[in-house]
Amino acid sequence: MIVFDWQFFALGVPAIIFGGISKGGFGSGAAFVAGAILALVVPPGMALGIVLPLFMLVDAVTLKPYWGKWHWPSAKGIMQGAVPGCIIAAWLYAVVDGDLFRLLIGLICLLFVAFQFSRSMGWLQVRIMPFSRPFAWVAGLVGGFTSFVSHAGGPPTAVFLLSQGLSKTAFQATTVVSFWAINWMKAIPYAYLGIFSWESLTGSLLLAPFALLGAWIGVRAHHLVPERLFFGLTYVLLLATGLRLIWIAI
Repeated sequence: MIVFDWQFFALGVPAIIFGGISKGGFGSGAAFVAGAILALVVPPGMALGIVLPLFMLVDAVTLKPYWGKWHWPSAKGIMQGAVPGCIIAAWLYAVVDGDLFRLLIGLICLLFVAFQFSRSMGWLQVRIMPFSRPFAWVAGLVGGFTSFVSHAGGPPTAVFLLSQGLSKTAFQATTVVSFWAINWMKAIPYAYLGIFSWESLTGSLLLAPFALLGAWIGVRAHHLVPERLFFGLTYVLLLATGLRLIWIAI
């Protein structure tokens, strides 16, 4: 039985606020910090089950501000590719133990930080390319998989969306509508696999106000807060969390 003690709230509240801010205003790329941090104090499966309803709640309240501003061909391709990605991830979840998922989440954290650092240093550049449906499907496949196992679908899809040369708002809107659909795809297998439980739903309810607060801040910060400032702090959190999860798993 999981006890929702001071450690749960001390880590969970800021993590969920950060996740809400990322999903509400900064393309969801770092939103998975919420689940990664929660996995430090509860089992990985329960962390997934707590975070998904919260992210679905954030999706619901952030769709309206970005309604119709997305690039629909990109969003459609990502959604289509995410279907097999979620199926593969659901199969993997059913056959492996929690430590492997801690390891996967930790590695995703570190790879995301490495990818963003390489971009900021100019070592890795994403070229602008014409829309490619197969590229969208691949991005959706990888994004659906990583979203299922760690709510980290943002980074793979971001590479594809950045290559489209979208405006900041179109990028955000496409991300919002894509993951609104992907999160609904994940809900049924999460229930079937036992990821949802009364305990996970209790945790979701306890943290729901903070998810809404994060979403509210994110939508308003979209045009006001420099992305470098927000992501700089998030990368530090992801680096520390990723190393800690890998240590626990090993």
